[in-house]
Amino acid sequence: MSKKVIMLSVAVLFGMQAGLALAANPDTGPGCGLGKLAWGDFSHQKNIGPQVLMATTNGTFWSTTFGISSGTSGCSNDGKVWADQKTTMFAQLNFENLSQEMAQGEGEHLASLATLMGVPTEDHAAFFAMTQERYTSLVKTGETSPVAMVKAINDAIAKHPVLAQNSTR
Repeated sequence: MSKKVIMLSVAVLFGMQAGLALAANPDTGPGCGLGKLAWGDFSHQKNIGPQVLMATTNGTFWSTTFGISSGTSGCSNDGKVWADQKTTMFAQLNFENLSQEMAQGEGEHLASLATLMGVPTEDHAAFFAMTQERYTSLVKTGETSPVAMVKAINDAIAKHPVLAQNSTR
């Protein structure tokens, strides 16, 4: 009887570990770790099969914890993923205001976006000018999503002579 209880406990533990890993990153599965490396090339990663394989592998070998702690196995401990999520969420919630302020070349929402994107306060004017100058390519009415807009702005920052040097991203 005790052997069955132990086996059941182990199964529940691994099931909970897999469930937590899936809940931690609902977009592409368990995020990082040995499971992500081993099953990362599997097609249709958002399907339940590959996600369960990744989470089970990570849970079996505890590789996600090690990967995050050491910055290996495709994991990052620099906070960049969280910063990107905050920026994208802000852009989604304020897309209309950001679009207007980018066209105007100034505004509170645009200043907040610049701060979230790691642009130092002294470079906000350059950021405002860049977003106004590239407005049509950054925000195509009805075609661009907030996620695409943030990506386009990040790409523009990376190519900008001043912003690329001073941005903390």
